Amino acid sequence: MSGKLDQPKKRYMPGIDGLRAISVLAVIAYHFDLKWAQGGLLGVSVFFVLSGYLITDQLLMEWKVNKNVAIWNFWMRRFRRLLPAMLSMLILVALWLMATNPDRLLSLKGDFISSVFYVNNWYLIFHKVSYFESFGPASPFGHLWSLSIEEQFYVAWPILLFIGIRFAPRRGKLLLSILVLASISAMAMTLKYVPGEDPSRVYYGTDTRAFAILIGAALAVGWSSWKLNEKISPAARTTLDMIGALGLLVLVILIHRTNEYDDSLYQFGFLYLSLVTAVIIATLVHPASRLGKILGCRPLTWLGKHSYSLYIWHYPVIILMRPDASSEGLGFTQILLRLTIIVVLSILSYEFIEEPIRRGHFLTKWRDIWRHDRFKPMIGLSVTLIAFFIAQSWITNATKVQPELDQPVSIQNTVQNDDQPSNNYNHQFIDDKQQTSDDDEYVNPPNEGEGITLIGDSLTLDVDSYVKLLLPGIVVDGKVGRQMSRAQEVVDELRAKGQLGDHIIIELGSNGVFNKSKLRSLLDSLQTKQIYLVTTRVPKSWQNTVNDALKEVGNEYQNVKIIDWYSASENRSELFAHDGVHITPEGARYYASLLVEQLKQNS
Repeated sequence: MSGKLDQPKKRYMPGIDGLRAISVLAVIAYHFDLKWAQGGLLGVSVFFVLSGYLITDQLLMEWKVNKNVAIWNFWMRRFRRLLPAMLSMLILVALWLMATNPDRLLSLKGDFISSVFYVNNWYLIFHKVSYFESFGPASPFGHLWSLSIEEQFYVAWPILLFIGIRFAPRRGKLLLSILVLASISAMAMTLKYVPGEDPSRVYYGTDTRAFAILIGAALAVGWSSWKLNEKISPAARTTLDMIGALGLLVLVILIHRTNEYDDSLYQFGFLYLSLVTAVIIATLVHPASRLGKILGCRPLTWLGKHSYSLYIWHYPVIILMRPDASSEGLGFTQILLRLTIIVVLSILSYEFIEEPIRRGHFLTKWRDIWRHDRFKPMIGLSVTLIAFFIAQSWITNATKVQPELDQPVSIQNTVQNDDQPSNNYNHQFIDDKQQTSDDDEYVNPPNEGEGITLIGDSLTLDVDSYVKLLLPGIVVDGKVGRQMSRAQEVVDELRAKGQLGDHIIIELGSNGVFNKSKLRSLLDSLQTKQIYLVTTRVPKSWQNTVNDALKEVGNEYQNVKIIDWYSASENRSELFAHDGVHITPEGARYYASLLVEQLKQNS
């Protein structure tokens, strides 16, 4: 009898749901591009540490009670908990796209299949899909990579832990073994990350993210929730709460201030965050913790219990309702509407799909609902609302069809050889000018552009013909997708060909962030030239980071001037194509005239 009384018991820890709530809110705020949560992506890492702790804690308690781990039963519990909500979301999004945008649905089949089999993160890695620098319509399944990592952990960890317990029954050796694995994973992230380049490989990789989960697992080995006693001294309790509160404060500061493009984030930042999260968890799981009771307040525990549903549904709602081209944030009403839809879908998913399947009474639940008299009118209302939103989507898509004049000029220029800038002007532009104004206003004297070089990406291709018309003799070198990291290579090639002028315009940054030290190195090699750095306007999260870096580094050099395209194009949506980056013929004329004006001011 006494042996049974001594058996550990599972208990509800409301503070953990509070931490879940904070994490999912951070992630949602990040995907809404809210400036105060620019580090909201860290919420995913918090979930990783939480998963590592809770799953390991559960498995160790099962081993303690039964001297065995029922791995198959564990897997089935995990699949019943996680798979139904995700499949429901995938199916609903697929049906929506089938009705509104079938072509887009076909393009997402790889995302769909890889998500179902929980290998989405590796699919994104092998297909070189960037988390940070993608253009065009984003995938509504772009958040499922993290669930793939967690499910891979759920499949492998019970087996590895069982082996570990067998070969290292003493907790000290088991703890050390887990920490060694975590250290290897953290080192893999540090070594594989290349400053100044897209960090998606280390961001998505199971090998480079496993340390967060393993740190949580190590905490469970050394600080099992079912071993903790609430009878501690007042001083110990105060110390515990102060440490946890300090960790929580650090977490909030990191969510507010962390920049997703900081090199330090991948070199040691994620590791630091994981350790801070472990400290918070250690406090919240202790039965004597007052902080756990504070975070266990009703609103936070409600959000925490629905955190998985909120995570599943928030991203497709945000993506499918996102304006095509806007570098400005959503307004309060727009965010509130999206949040309402996210919460409603999450509640419906949790109450009518996740919990019934998890508890084993899914059919009974739906049979009772169907027999309820008030349910049938809801069917008609639901069908009406779905039809309304589909019709609205069709109308919105129809209004997106624009006259040929509104298409980006780069469509005409991308066929040009990157090493041989074209001498052909945009004929439509010339025809328009002949009809509306004198050519003398737009065409400068022959060879006025000699000694000037323009280096850029696809935006440079957009303005190629217009710049050459205004500055005959200018050398233009543009290439789709070009990054700042390639600028030095382009400069060296142009110098070798004798095409590098004394005035160099660099238009790079639309495709992602860059390492400031590489830009400094580039400018150091061009000390004898007059350099112009062009700021960017792009509806992506890296816009401000790029512009701040250009201004900061540019101000360090006397021979560098800033051409502020970002400010010049503010509130000028008519200048842009639907992607919000490339420009229409009107935008190309305006952009080219801006470059010429800045050159003349500094000549």
